[in-house]
Amino acid sequence: MRFFQQIFANVRSQNRNSSLSIASRSFSKLLSHSEPPSFGIAFDIDGVILRGETPVGNSPKALKRLYDDCGTLKIPYAFLTNGGGIPESKRASQLSKLLGINISPLQVIQGHSPFKQLVNRFENELIIAVGKGEPAAVMTEYGFKNVLSIEEFASCFDNIDPLAQYKKWRTGEAVNQNRTFKDKVCSQRVQAAFIVSDSVDWSRDIQVLCDILRTGGLPGREIAHQPTLYFAHDDLEYQSLFPAERFGMGAFRIALESVFNSVHTKALEYTCFGKPNPSVFKNAEAVLTKLVSSLWFANHSSGGNHIFKTLYMIGDNPKVDIKGAHNAGHPWFSILLRTGVFKGKENHDKHPADLASC
Repeated sequence: MRFFQQIFANVRSQNRNSSLSIASRSFSKLLSHSEPPSFGIAFDIDGVILRGETPVGNSPKALKRLYDDCGTLKIPYAFLTNGGGIPESKRASQLSKLLGINISPLQVIQGHSPFKQLVNRFENELIIAVGKGEPAAVMTEYGFKNVLSIEEFASCFDNIDPLAQYKKWRTGEAVNQNRTFKDKVCSQRVQAAFIVSDSVDWSRDIQVLCDILRTGGLPGREIAHQPTLYFAHDDLEYQSLFPAERFGMGAFRIALESVFNSVHTKALEYTCFGKPNPSVFKNAEAVLTKLVSSLWFANHSSGGNHIFKTLYMIGDNPKVDIKGAHNAGHPWFSILLRTGVFKGKENHDKHPADLASC
């Protein structure tokens, strides 16, 4: 992929202009294992590396340039995506197979990865996980001990989804709960709802979430204080296999918020993670630093002090990838591709990248 040539050209340019650098390095020198590289890379996935399960262009070949002939990682990089719905370990395994390289779970940072930070607050509380894939499994792997998917939760309340009888399709395996379990769930207050990935059944999920959020976590009861609500990200659109962009979690958030605010006296309160939140880029920097520590400083304590001169964010969405890198500031350098959401001929006008790849 051409952007790799631009990255290495930019690194050489920075080295020539930096008083901290000994000299300009050749590409092969950049890949030397004798000293850690001065830069790291964060890749978006959808529209940059993959479309669905199909690699974009020569992305597998390009990524292999970051490894030596033995398959050992030489340049620290991570996948920084707002997507998700499955544990990072499983996503790493899938990416490894699709791209033909060895990817560790540490290198996968998904939209819901920051939810790990909330375990201490909600570890034993009843929480609801929403979205495609395995949202409850994701939260359980993070350490939450009392998690139900919204499908499991809805199955405990008779007639909570008025359209259920008309749905010939299913969002997952049929859920059949015994009466004792249902009674227990119905009497237990939901403390938080986590939108882990894109909702599969908007009508049911908006209905049930409004029931939870309006009643203090006890659907069918009186109006009460709203439980906490978290979104893994707020992407309005994303690039999939279909030629035009598809609505993402941000669209679902708008729909939920509109309905909730129409039926409730107080406005919906929520927190969104994911790009372009600067904290996500700070976390990505910490992950890349940890990779450097494991690869170059395995037997030394100084790895955690490694400072990158440049961290490249390579993405296809100006409002998410490029805006996020700009908000994060130094050492982030944004590269905008035209392989996904962005298709303009020039740089984006509102969120221009440091480099718009040709």
